[in-house]
Amino acid sequence: MELLHILALTIRIAIVATAVNLPFALAISWLIVKRRMPGRLVMDMLVSLPLAVPPVVIGYLLLLLLGGNGPVGALLSRYLGVELVFTWFAAALAAALVSFPLMARAVMVAMGGVDEHLEQAARSLGASALRVFFTITVPLAYRGIIAGVLLGFVRAVSEFGATIVVAGNIPGRTQTLPLAIYSRVLTGDDAIAIRLVSLSVGLAVITLLLHNWLLEKSTRPREGA
Repeated sequence: MELLHILALTIRIAIVATAVNLPFALAISWLIVKRRMPGRLVMDMLVSLPLAVPPVVIGYLLLLLLGGNGPVGALLSRYLGVELVFTWFAAALAAALVSFPLMARAVMVAMGGVDEHLEQAARSLGASALRVFFTITVPLAYRGIIAGVLLGFVRAVSEFGATIVVAGNIPGRTQTLPLAIYSRVLTGDDAIAIRLVSLSVGLAVITLLLHNWLLEKSTRPREGA
């Protein structure tokens, strides 16, 4: 029963992290790939930054931001009575930041593969940029977008460093699969650790197989047409 609770909490955190990331990944990918906004090179660098720093750095920055003395945490505590640190939602935010670059990169590749002539034709017929985005770009890139979502999800499932700093390792509240494995290894409970590892690997394999299948389909969308 405990293992199922840990698995359910891990999946819930990963789903929330993925849901938080998706609109930002779509918007930023569109701005960088399709709109070619000024400063897109800086924006592109910022997208990749979480991959270049240790996850504990992200967790520590979130702790400074969301803690009781932090600018966001103090406001939430004073006016809403909400404490985010050491909660499952803090774990979801940490997982979101760490997994965002992988999702965003996959979405950028998917959008970059959409024929710009189709988008330009729609614009010439009077469609707005947003309408082109929702009716042409996203539908044509949807397989790659879903593949990016799955990649972000599986990274969120495996997040450890940022989570343990900002959310802690609280059984029943913030203890995800990686944290539970870490705890069992420290206490020498190898039997449970192996079962947790099996759950983690099985979830990752299923997600990655689906990701690779969608990625393969997205690279040849017209096959058989």
